[in-house]
Amino acid sequence: MGRRTVRWRAAAAAGAALYVTTALSAPATAADAPTPYSYAEDATGVEGSTSSTGAIRLAPGKTYRSSIGPGAKLYYRLDLDAVANAYASATAVPAVGATVASSDGVRVSVEDSDGRRCSYETARFGATRSAHPVTALASREIGTDEYMCQASGAYYLVVQRVGSGTGSTSGSSSGSVPEGSSEEWGLELGYASEPAVEKGGSTSAPENWNSAPPEAVQGDPERRRGGSGFATASPLAQGVWQDETGIKAGETLFYKVPVDWGQQLYATAELGSTTGGDGFVGNALAMSLYNPARGFVDDALISYGGDQRSADLDPLPPVAYDNRFSFDGEASGMRFAGWYYLAVHLGTPVAARYGDEPMGLTLRVRVRGQAQDGPGYLGAAAPSGVFEVTDEDQEAAENGTTGDTLDDAGDTDGEGDVDGEAASGGGGEDSGNSTVTGDKRLAMTAVAAGGIGTGSLLVLGLLMWTLVARRRAAGAGRAGRAGRGPGTASRGRHGPSRGR
Repeated sequence: MGRRTVRWRAAAAAGAALYVTTALSAPATAADAPTPYSYAEDATGVEGSTSSTGAIRLAPGKTYRSSIGPGAKLYYRLDLDAVANAYASATAVPAVGATVASSDGVRVSVEDSDGRRCSYETARFGATRSAHPVTALASREIGTDEYMCQASGAYYLVVQRVGSGTGSTSGSSSGSVPEGSSEEWGLELGYASEPAVEKGGSTSAPENWNSAPPEAVQGDPERRRGGSGFATASPLAQGVWQDETGIKAGETLFYKVPVDWGQQLYATAELGSTTGGDGFVGNALAMSLYNPARGFVDDALISYGGDQRSADLDPLPPVAYDNRFSFDGEASGMRFAGWYYLAVHLGTPVAARYGDEPMGLTLRVRVRGQAQDGPGYLGAAAPSGVFEVTDEDQEAAENGTTGDTLDDAGDTDGEGDVDGEAASGGGGEDSGNSTVTGDKRLAMTAVAAGGIGTGSLLVLGLLMWTLVARRRAAGAGRAGRAGRGPGTASRGRHGPSRGR
């Protein structure tokens, strides 16, 4: 027992030395790098098919994680009935700092079994000339076309990577990419189902609504940290909100606002002044608005020269089911109640002029109007509650939560579950191995220490000493059992001991 204790003391000392050495030698740029995209923790890993024949079926209400290579065109199957509307989105996620052209992006379409498009949309990186998550949405809607995409059957979500991939702004949008450009982008796929509504409603968009900009929201800002993906978007209510740590060049922060039927949303993004550089950056910051199905609604751009700048979203109509009949894309996007997402991206070119330090970001959010009754859905949406605002949603927006949370694998970007398997190595609920414990957790922590920040290294030191204490306690328990007679079970606070 004495030798075992000495060994674990030595291990703990080595761990402490590892902590000190790594903390001193860790590159400063690791902590300064923009936060990567956070995929949904429950996203299922799927592989897109290059042909409709082998397409994997997606289930409504679920989120999926996939990837797409240069010039690729991938298929995923949707089995639809003849009643509900289907909305399928794809968020393309290039690596932080990747070289992209303004014309690069992703095209999403929903097609029927005869190859006819029900709808499609293309999202590009655009004027910021900076790699960041971009989202496109396609749908199959009942009643929009008398002849196409109305029957039940197999439909296909088609995701295609478009652009030149050269980093220039003059590339073709045909999907061709020069040979040698082989970097894949991550994909997060969303699939929402909207039930039918009661008969007798209007079939035309509202013609009159208050389009006058409201008074700016004033007051001292409250601090709230933005999330790094749709799944970790930080909830905001009406008010003035300042990001806790600011926004870095190349980073995208996500926020979400509950907007009920009959309410209007207004939002302003303000980029703070700085004396840490000089020069002018055109289209330095972009704020994009997405609806509850992750459909693009509107965006606003800010150029930057060191002084504070602000940009407002255009006035948008009140949320109404009938907005879907509008020919105006912004109005049509305001068709659901639910969480509306603000994605704020600071372009990587800003770093060349003003460095890598975070810049101040303030959001002013106003929600005008009283909540009204919905359209009278005849069934349940999937995911549940996606097209409504609950009291819990309002409370979350008022109180706020941290945008990013650790998953079971210790990741903030969800990369510990690429294939849809748990961090336990694929064990199910009854496998007895649903979490990583004991020596395995310690080993994982030690391996990760070289690439994580100082705060996480403190956790490593604590785990080392905690393990020493557990080993001592286990040794004392074994010594006590040695003095007991046969048939005496040893029970402690953690239950009966198990054989090794």
